[in-house]
Amino acid sequence: MEFTFDLNTIWFILIGILLAGYAILDGFDLGVGSLQLLVKDDLERRILINSIGPVWDGNEVWLVTGGGALFAAFPHVYATVFSGFYTAFMILLFALIFRAVAIEFRSKQNSKIWRQSWDAAFCFASILIAFLMGVALGNIVQGIPLGPDKEFTGTFWTLISPYTVLVGITTVALFMMHGSIYLAMKTEGELQAKVSSWINNTIIFFVICYVTTTMSTLIYFPHMVEHFKSTPILFLVAILNMLAIANIPREIHHKRNWHAFLSSSASILALLTLFAIGLFPNIVLSNPNPEYSLTIYNAASSQKTLMIMLIIAIIGIPLVLAYTISIYRIFRGKVKIDTHSY
Repeated sequence: MEFTFDLNTIWFILIGILLAGYAILDGFDLGVGSLQLLVKDDLERRILINSIGPVWDGNEVWLVTGGGALFAAFPHVYATVFSGFYTAFMILLFALIFRAVAIEFRSKQNSKIWRQSWDAAFCFASILIAFLMGVALGNIVQGIPLGPDKEFTGTFWTLISPYTVLVGITTVALFMMHGSIYLAMKTEGELQAKVSSWINNTIIFFVICYVTTTMSTLIYFPHMVEHFKSTPILFLVAILNMLAIANIPREIHHKRNWHAFLSSSASILALLTLFAIGLFPNIVLSNPNPEYSLTIYNAASSQKTLMIMLIIAIIGIPLVLAYTISIYRIFRGKVKIDTHSY
């Protein structure tokens, strides 16, 4: 389908930006949680938690904003996805809540068993959240069974396949890489040396998963490369993604952790851009009946609604950005443990 820059397309891009912002920001703190159990010392675990302590809840604002934008701009998609993925979303919501409880409750008792139990809960919930998000993306790529009434006709187990599990594992690997780089920025001394040693291992884990997922996508879901064939210049996004990933170990070697973090963030943005390009103009692909797919046109709100929401977004998104930047600026620097820390 030919690209047309209209309100529907603008909202497709805006929702993509909001979800990319969430993946970049909450991705590193999910990665930190996934790596939590690799350190054994209680003080070191506290440092890991406090590296994300001031920002983890603010990062989730991007997910809430993205969900709200999806509801306003593409209500049919919101209704179909949230009803079809109901069980998966309930598990995801429980994991998000349980993870927040683990962060808050961990240091309430000076008991080794108490703290280790909450650490395990924090790690498990972080991995589960990342995995479920990857499974959701995998289902959007392979398609889900939809009826002519835009209703999901499958079951929870319809959403689980070798491909969706692979995308889920790849997402966990990506966030682990992102989180380990963030920790290298926020720690110092022996702990920094320890977390820096994780980075290359997480890169290897991610690259293996990424190559496997890419090959599987090209073989089993060729519709994801149609736009790249018709518009070869879009392949530059894939090249930029590979360069961003390749630059991470280089920046770590030169102890430029901030630059490595920027490269990791760029790789996440590039990956989601590749996903969006392959999906466009579909939002939810119907499989095996592609004629029932939800697109940016048949699932959208009225043009008047899209215009009003665009005005609100132009006002609101800069406020979210300003809040995010101010919080990260206030809490920049290495983690210091004090009486107010988790």
